[in-house]
Amino acid sequence: MSEEPAVIEIRNLHKAYGALEVIKGVDITARKGEVISLIGSSGSGKSTILRCANLLEDSQQGDILFKGEPLKWKGEGLNRRPADPKQVLRIRTNLSMVFQQFNLWAHMSILENVMEAPVTVLGRDKAEAEAAARKYLDKVGIGDKCDVYPAQLSGGQQQRAAIARGLCMEPEALLFDEPTSALDPELEQEVVKVIKDLASEGRTMMIVTHDMKMAADVSDHTVFLHQGLIEEEGAPDTLFGAPKSERLKQFLSSTMAV
Repeated sequence: MSEEPAVIEIRNLHKAYGALEVIKGVDITARKGEVISLIGSSGSGKSTILRCANLLEDSQQGDILFKGEPLKWKGEGLNRRPADPKQVLRIRTNLSMVFQQFNLWAHMSILENVMEAPVTVLGRDKAEAEAAARKYLDKVGIGDKCDVYPAQLSGGQQQRAAIARGLCMEPEALLFDEPTSALDPELEQEVVKVIKDLASEGRTMMIVTHDMKMAADVSDHTVFLHQGLIEEEGAPDTLFGAPKSERLKQFLSSTMAV
């Protein structure tokens, strides 16, 4: 029996902004149930890779496959664009992105925020979407906040609402872009707990994070990026416990110093 195709596969990805090449040929694979963490200093290309995977950014070279299906492109280089808008929408609705800034609608209650996309994008029945939204808000520990507005919640609660919103799309994978970096340490731990719980359920996730402890705890595979390339990658125990490259050693000594 052949192996199930990876949920997300990135091959030889290149991304430039004009003359500035920020991703210089990167391969990353996230199989079903795997948690992949991307670490590295600011400007190393972590968030850009995530945005290319979710088709929020156009890449100039390389392949992006979703469950074995390659994204179709037209044009070349800086003029390269996805060729099929329907394919983009289908793939994007299966890859829920959780951003650093929570991006909740200020004029909607938390419940309305979470059920909005399943109703408007997926065309789900409102009652069905509401039941799912309540379930996921309970799951992230804020089921009692359904009727309040984002401004009435702490940053940690808002980020948990954003995670519930992503889960309510029933995606194939969750993509987290620095999900805790806008939070103070106490609130950060609320969100880390939710992410750990999701990882323990076997959800497919790609996480860009500055939190080395979380990356070490939840990842199946960790990728260290430096200047748009993969400097080192492997199991977290190896990467954090016995780094090979000097650049990774420097990075960990500065980020994990007490």
